[in-house]
Parts: sequence; C-alpha cells; structure tokens
Amino acid sequence: MVTTHLAPFEPVPEGLDEARLIVENGQARRIADIVAAPLRSVGYRLVRVKLSAAATPVLQVMAEKPDGTMGVEDCEAASMAISPHLDLEDPIHSPYRLEMSSPGVDRPLVRESDFRRALGHEARVELERPLDGRKRFRGVVEAVEKTESGLFVDLRLVGDAEHAEIVARLAVADMAEARLVLTEALIRGALRREKAVIKNQKSEIRRQKAELRKQRAENGKRNVKAESSP
Repeated sequence: MVTTHLAPFEPVPEGLDEARLIVENGQARRIADIVAAPLRSVGYRLVRVKLSAAATPVLQVMAEKPDGTMGVEDCEAASMAISPHLDLEDPIHSPYRLEMSSPGVDRPLVRESDFRRALGHEARVELERPLDGRKRFRGVVEAVEKTESGLFVDLRLVGDAEHAEIVARLAVADMAEARLVLTEALIRGALRREKAVIKNQKSEIRRQKAELRKQRAENGKRNVKAESSP
C-alpha cells in the first residue's frame, strides 16, 4: 500500500480560526473535520457541510473569507484545496459530486460573528430539543450576549400574532440550525456591502497604479543620473 503524505498546512491567518458553534453530525461532521484545515491553509473558513441522500450524493461544502465574501474564483481555489484530502481520506464510499459554494445572502449562522452581524435581521432557528414545547423559532435578532454559560441570542418573534411581543432567549449551544431569512432589508444590506467591497478594490487598484508610477519615475531619475555621471 502506498501512503500519501500531504504538505503541512501553513499558519492560519488572523480571522480564520474563529470556532464554529453550530456543527454537523455523523458523516457530515467527519467530512467537516477533513476539509476545515485545508480551507484555512488557503485563506478560507468552513461554514457548513451538507451531504444529500440522493442516488449520486451531492457533497455541498460552504466556505467564505473572514470578511464573508466568496467569489467564483474563490470557490475554484477552495475546491482544489480540499479535493486531494477528500480523495485520500475517502469519507464517502460511493461516487459523489462536490459542490463548493458561498454562504449566500440568507446564510447559515454558525459563529459568534455571524450572529452579531445578523443584529436587526430576521433569522430562523431550529433547536436540538424543544423549549417550552417548540423547536422552531423565527424572529428579529435583537441581542447577542456572551456569558459564562455560553452565547445567547434574543429573538423577537414574528409571523405569529400570538407571540408578536415575545422575545425568546435561545442558547446557541442548543441550536441544530440557524440561518438568516431573505428579506428586502437583508438584500439592501448585502448590496451596500458589495458596493463597498468594489469601492475598496478600486481604491486599492488606484493606489497600486500610483505606487507603480512613482517607482517608474524614481527609476527614471536614477537612470538619468547614472548616464550623466563621468
């Protein structure tokens, strides 16, 4: 038997090592453990792993940069990073299709920073065990509090007149799943962030061009001085 040794992972850049508080179970959890480190080594962090139960399973790996962005080229780079490790570990003993994706606007909430960015937006939460007889909650994220007991999220319930004025305090440790609800306000916020990212990219390109022009001018001055020297 030939043993394949993969290259050691590079040090994790700042912002990539924030722990996920909501994780998978079973086979998906094992896959998550396999792909998380390769993703971090190339500048991405794992959001979620989901494996479909179809005849030909689809393995969906959701990832992002620390700032929450994830473009097409990023998905390609992330896919190339994790594929050798999936081939080596072989966690799925049948043909499957790998689907690399971004979290999307109505993203899953899995880290503390996700919940804090969700303040003021609607979210759906499903608990592992019922709380006061119910497992599913939908409401506006009003507060996120970290205590000695863990992280708690306050949801002002919506969509139910009977519970319209109720704020449910939910422990993230008890959540099976949490994700944003696609609303107009959420879409507007995503568009504003996208415009800000594009603006920053353009500013960086202008800065780099200005620096290049400056270097060329300095090089030209040095060349002229060298030619005029006896």
